[in-house]
Amino acid sequence: MSFRYKYILKKILIFVTLLFTTFSYASFILIPMDDVTQTNHLKAYGITFWSLERGNKAQWLLNYEGGSFLLEDNEATRNECKIRGVTFQIISDTQAASILEEISSPSKNMEAVILEKAPKIAVYSPKDKMPWDDAVTMVLTYAEIPFDVVYDEEVLNEKLLLYEWLHLHHEDFTGQFGKFYGSYKTAPWYIEQKKSAENLASRLGYSKVSEQKLAVALKIRDFVIGGGFMFAMCSATDSFDIALSAEGVDICETMFDGDPSEIDYQNKIDYNKTLAFKDFTLIRNPIEYEFSSIDMTRKRQNIKRTADYFSLKEYSAKWDPIPTMLCQNHTQLVKGFMGQTTSFDRDAVKSNVLVMGEIKLNREARYIHGVKGKGMFTFYGGHDPEDYQHRVGDPKTELDLHPNSPGYRLILNNVLFPAAKKKKQKT
Repeated sequence: MSFRYKYILKKILIFVTLLFTTFSYASFILIPMDDVTQTNHLKAYGITFWSLERGNKAQWLLNYEGGSFLLEDNEATRNECKIRGVTFQIISDTQAASILEEISSPSKNMEAVILEKAPKIAVYSPKDKMPWDDAVTMVLTYAEIPFDVVYDEEVLNEKLLLYEWLHLHHEDFTGQFGKFYGSYKTAPWYIEQKKSAENLASRLGYSKVSEQKLAVALKIRDFVIGGGFMFAMCSATDSFDIALSAEGVDICETMFDGDPSEIDYQNKIDYNKTLAFKDFTLIRNPIEYEFSSIDMTRKRQNIKRTADYFSLKEYSAKWDPIPTMLCQNHTQLVKGFMGQTTSFDRDAVKSNVLVMGEIKLNREARYIHGVKGKGMFTFYGGHDPEDYQHRVGDPKTELDLHPNSPGYRLILNNVLFPAAKKKKQKT
């Protein structure tokens, strides 16, 4: 064999080796989150959370293909994606670098956010509640994101210090038992829940449920002020703020706490104590299924179910990464859904609170976010993003039928964003 022939053969072997290395070895897993490619958006969050828990590197590619995830490549993550039915692509270093270069361009409203550590999650919920009573509990379970259930005793015993992220189940923090009295006062479940709540309050050293719930609300407020992330849906949003605003004021009627409410209690409400809401009027009628003028449920007769969609606002990914993260989705229009607290009157939302999802026609805020002390909170109106008008006793939502739900994605955005390396918000 001639020297020249050996030289050419060696060059060919080197080229083939380099070619094989380039295409067979990949440094990253790309999980696309657009509306065409991804087969299961909800479980994709679970994969990202799972990868972070194992100490792997990850980035959230804001506004890139619906808010895609770029994960460190390894066999375990690939297998987990296959098991959970999540669409993924194996890409090379060069491809990843090209994507990140595109994202970094000043002309693109995109950003790559480093995800550092999976937050420890708590769900505030009664221990006897079924998982389908709460959308967040359902989607965390479906996405296979681990969480602990805490309730009043744990909160009052300072157990929130163990967590970075807290969700509030559809709770009534005012001590009026959800204002179900008018429709369900003779129902066995209502009688049992009221008795159980009164027994718990007594065991914890409180003479009234309203006093005990206020103490819990104050502890949760302090959790946020100290740097925690709090997410609430439905009645846990406005009833939480109402309880804070009525600190030291009896707003409960006799059927709720055994004695009449204070005379003229409306004028004793202190809006400076709330997180999100201002200038609201409390509903005094004990049999009316409503807490205050904050909620829009009875003010939206002009919104038909077929046209009930709210729009997500667009933010600068490079300057305002937090609201951008919270609004990541594969669509800007999200199906509306109702609850005891369906949405919030814009006139009742404080000026320093971001309205990230809204129906402009009705001046209706659906999805809001704010800062309190060192922490943050997000309030999301409605009960279940895939159950338009959930009622007591309705069957649970099967998320296998809604793996690409935009409404549920907003919940999971909130779950994941505490993992992000923060930049100062400009908005």
